[in-house]
Amino acid sequence: MKQLTVKENDVGNRIDKFISKIFPNIPQSLIYKYIRKKRIKVNNKRADIAQKVLLGDVISLYINDDLLEKDNSKNNVFKNLPTNLDIVFEDENIILVNKKPGLLVHPDNNKTSDCLINRIKNYLFKKNEYNPENENSFAPSLVNRIDRNTSGLVIAAKNAKTLKVLNEKMKLREIKKSYICIICDKMPKKSGTLTGYLEKNESENKVYIYSSKPKKIKNFKTIITGYDVISSKNDFSLLNINLLTGRTHQIRAHLSSIGKPLLGDSKYGKNAINRQFKYKYQALCSYRLEFKFEASADHLEYLNNQKFEIPLEKIWFVKDFYDNLT
Repeated sequence: MKQLTVKENDVGNRIDKFISKIFPNIPQSLIYKYIRKKRIKVNNKRADIAQKVLLGDVISLYINDDLLEKDNSKNNVFKNLPTNLDIVFEDENIILVNKKPGLLVHPDNNKTSDCLINRIKNYLFKKNEYNPENENSFAPSLVNRIDRNTSGLVIAAKNAKTLKVLNEKMKLREIKKSYICIICDKMPKKSGTLTGYLEKNESENKVYIYSSKPKKIKNFKTIITGYDVISSKNDFSLLNINLLTGRTHQIRAHLSSIGKPLLGDSKYGKNAINRQFKYKYQALCSYRLEFKFEASADHLEYLNNQKFEIPLEKIWFVKDFYDNLT
């Protein structure tokens, strides 16, 4: 028999989800069976599958030891990674980081451990703000993500309560993101709104954009991209982008679909131009975040109407646009 005590970062989880996070070796169907058979109890009482755990609850598991083994190596993988982060803002609830191009936000299918979230974990570990040994199921987590070769602002939540609120605000589009990019061409207007229809191809990790609703494709998504031209120079333009929808590769694919691909984009761009100007990464940065809460944000209400921005002079490709693109 094993016992667990519910900690602050576990509160609000359903009992089945709570156990599944801690012991991934136990199949979900078996967790349900053990709850029904009273082999999983809360405070020595019968548990209900939909029951949410409360602070201080004692979970008793009458389960074979082999199913209760935890892979502690995953808890420690971050400890040898760099902690050098470009921190834009930090408090007791969130950390806002300017991610450099080329760095993954999460481990990929190749199990690359050096990624943004693991660097953040190590940074917080060394500050004594996070220790996996002191947690049942929670680890600092990212609220938003950007592509490996895109730079810009990423939010990490330091506690479960913050993660829950910000995930909901992101879903409701109450966290506004603005991007800056270089395109290979000039736009016909100084500002405008582009509408298209996106088809995602999972096997190719690529999307396809159509200017009108595709009749033979069922699973397309409408995309809307707003833009303002900051400056144009020779065969390039510097744009501010506001996403009215947020889809995979939306900015890159949408601009490419109208013949204005991003400089440095190897997937949707012009590789001959990328090589000519020695651009390894797409010239795209998520440089501004605004918290625009329309309903209560609980303990994060102080973030409402706050704006965080990377100064243009700190964006790696902006100076290059004005100085070198000829």
